[in-house]
Amino acid sequence: MSQAQDLRERGVRVRHGDFVEAESLRNAFEGASQVLLVSTGILGDAGIRQHQTAIDIAKKSGVGRVLYTSHMGSSSTSYFPPMIHHAATEDLLKESGMHHTSLRNGFYASSLVGLIGDAGKTGELIVPEDGPIAWTTHSDLAQAIAVILTEKNWDGPSPNLTASEAIDIEGAAALVSDIVGRPIYRKVVTDEAYRAYLTAKGYPEVRIAITLGLFRASRNGDFAQTSNALADLIGRPPLMLRDFLKESLPL
Repeated sequence: MSQAQDLRERGVRVRHGDFVEAESLRNAFEGASQVLLVSTGILGDAGIRQHQTAIDIAKKSGVGRVLYTSHMGSSSTSYFPPMIHHAATEDLLKESGMHHTSLRNGFYASSLVGLIGDAGKTGELIVPEDGPIAWTTHSDLAQAIAVILTEKNWDGPSPNLTASEAIDIEGAAALVSDIVGRPIYRKVVTDEAYRAYLTAKGYPEVRIAITLGLFRASRNGDFAQTSNALADLIGRPPLMLRDFLKESLPL
């Protein structure tokens, strides 16, 4: 609740809601015409149960529409585990019979910062083979969702809400090189070698599976398709990846 103190000070009614406490959600959703359901980030059955609880309570509370932060590439057969999670939640929304919008967000650019890691200092970016990804910023997506909540009545999946360009890791390394003013070498390794590399860095198995899944899905072209929908919603070009990295990388 303290994280929303600035909203409270601006006159917004702040309510506590917990995905595992149905009664708290009843209080949070009371009188709501729409609910924006932000994915819990918990994968597997536990995360799906949390989303199911939220959808059930929204329906019982008389909510007119649920909007869910899904993702471009949402698919029950994706190599990237979060996409399976999103696809399952989209199915729950369909089965609920409620009006709903699945927001097909572009791939979050903040994830790329983690993949780049300290390559800006070491000069070497170790990754498996990959494919282009439409890296998109949270700030642009947040603005678009505000517009959708107030002005759009989409039912079902939205258009892909992406930045205007899809860039692979080699392209990202070139951007980082330009930003830091020294060469960044992209070293391509096998999936098995990358797994060993991440294991040596102390990554837990769940994170390794997710990271490898990202590269496999990108090789499949799952995150390469761009759209003008985001730019149309926010009334300007989305933030370019170079500008985002310049703001976000620990230089």
